[in-house]
Amino acid sequence: MDKFVLLLEEKILPRANIIGSQRHMLAIRKGIIATLPLTIVGSFFTILLNLPIDSLAQMIEPYREILDIPFRYTVGILSLYATFGIASALAKTYNLDSLICGMLSLLAFLVTAAPPLRVFEEVEGVIGAGRYINISNLSSSSLFAAIVTAILSVEIYRFLLEKDVKIKMPEGVPPEVANSFIALIPAAIILVLFWVIRHIFNFDINSVLSTILMPLKDVLTGNSLFGGLLTVFLITFFWVLGIHGPAIMGPVIRPFWDMSIAENMDAFQAGASANHLPNIFTEQFLQWYIWIGGAGTTLALVILFMFSKSKYLKSLGRLSFLPGLFNINEPIIFGSPIVMNPILAIPFIVAPLVTTTFSYILTVTEVVPMMMARLPFTMISPIAAWISTDWSIAAGLLVIVNFLITLAIYYPFFKVFEKQQLDKERTEGSTAD
Repeated sequence: MDKFVLLLEEKILPRANIIGSQRHMLAIRKGIIATLPLTIVGSFFTILLNLPIDSLAQMIEPYREILDIPFRYTVGILSLYATFGIASALAKTYNLDSLICGMLSLLAFLVTAAPPLRVFEEVEGVIGAGRYINISNLSSSSLFAAIVTAILSVEIYRFLLEKDVKIKMPEGVPPEVANSFIALIPAAIILVLFWVIRHIFNFDINSVLSTILMPLKDVLTGNSLFGGLLTVFLITFFWVLGIHGPAIMGPVIRPFWDMSIAENMDAFQAGASANHLPNIFTEQFLQWYIWIGGAGTTLALVILFMFSKSKYLKSLGRLSFLPGLFNINEPIIFGSPIVMNPILAIPFIVAPLVTTTFSYILTVTEVVPMMMARLPFTMISPIAAWISTDWSIAAGLLVIVNFLITLAIYYPFFKVFEKQQLDKERTEGSTAD
């Protein structure tokens, strides 16, 4: 293990440092990390709204719409905050006005990702006539659009200023006013450019990605190990790129997931054994056996962080533990971050592939049953697996074994990342002194 850690430090860490210190990569990382307080607070409201206790759920039900608001305005519009954060961070590296750049990037993002829906006729008790924005377009499902629009907006603004395409105000005008006029022409160009791309050429980043994935739909579901592994790989790979994996895959695979679990439930109700149901790769299979703590099986990484020598990683681990226990891992994904992180990206992708293969083998050999029930995604994984497989103790134990396997896979990469973080903290500490 020590030799492997040393190999990672010698071969991967230098390359990771080159990638990680690149201007745009740093901006993406800083902008996403800035959303961390929002994701943590929003996660707790998600847990509250999905408590798997009927009596508490009934107490909460009359207040569900009100209690949903904090989540919708934190995690629910995460990409909006990330856009501003990324653009501001990138602008600072160029010594540009970070406030102006942040606002221009928000303009570009909203034009690109959140076209208003027009309702011409009022439906009494449902909706009034007017224009509306679909708030889901501002969630982490549009994070890739947030990254692209933030970077392009700043680069366009910088290019125009370098070419002296701006309105100059006379001397003596307050800087705030002068900067506003300097941004006038760039703002018009950015607005028109992104408006043309999205609404004239009708180019939608998320839709394009979904279209690319459509030919894969026949191999992503059912009982094929290849299809299961491909699904897991694509979800984790998109997350590493900063794209909400389930949101991108959802339009393609969710209908088939729903069909698969419905077939299993019908067969079980008809008297079939939980070991002999139609489909292995239901969403529940991934949710309980593979996504322990969320996509990428990040609960293992949270535990390692909790015992880290790094002050930041230890604090992040402790903050992320409770959300991670209930399978909510935005805090750890965006807080580490795993997004655009070449060190943590490897186990984030590899560990679920290993546990998917292991779980598939135990399922086809009938050591563990198939899934025959739906449960809220915020259930604790071993308990949920136990309940969802007709109370199979073996299924609950499999979750624990998979967690330990993932812990072992994450460990050497965690040590490399921890060393990098400790070096950074020591450098910052000596600079402060």
